[in-house]
Amino acid sequence: MSPVAPPGLAVVSSNLMSSPATLTRCAWAEGVSEAYLAYHDREWGVPVHDDRVHFEFLVLEGAQAGLSWATVLHKREAYRRAFAGFDPEQVARFSDRNIEQLLQDRGIIRNRLKIEAAVTNARAFVRIQEEFGSFDRYVWGFVGGRPIVNRRRTMGDIPATSAESDALSKDLRRRGFKFVGSRIIYAHMQAVGMVNDHLTSCFRYQACAALR
Repeated sequence: MSPVAPPGLAVVSSNLMSSPATLTRCAWAEGVSEAYLAYHDREWGVPVHDDRVHFEFLVLEGAQAGLSWATVLHKREAYRRAFAGFDPEQVARFSDRNIEQLLQDRGIIRNRLKIEAAVTNARAFVRIQEEFGSFDRYVWGFVGGRPIVNRRRTMGDIPATSAESDALSKDLRRRGFKFVGSRIIYAHMQAVGMVNDHLTSCFRYQACAALR
């Protein structure tokens, strides 16, 4: 899996992409699409502390399994409509009838296991919120509450998993989550800024390193 995960909040100015030729980026972001480029420039690696965005990442990462991130990114708004604006409490109440309706939705990936997993995960997500006060508090505890800032110089330096993603994946599975293997969870941690894996040569490295 490439070091790309579900999109987060756009928190930097829109002029970052005004002179793309003058910017050095992580190699994975180049040459796919403008949406992919914008995702790298504005969202990937920015620390997230909004539970609804955390849930969005989990839904989209689960949908990505076995597919390209570009495929899922271009279906993002369809997923937002299909999954109640990524409101975990609403999705947790989805019935079998809702699932059958989603299987007819051409805007999303119509894979029964992935759709059912999103609903199962919503219910587990809500249980964590009830236990910890928020999913954000729970998940950031696996990195001590602060982003891990790495110093990756090449794409080959970026691992597929880490001790932290192993631990988080194991605990999520114990709590009933599906499609949360360590590789998926490490990509998730990169996306939500729990891990800064922008290359040190990338123009976003220092900016994300300064965020908490």
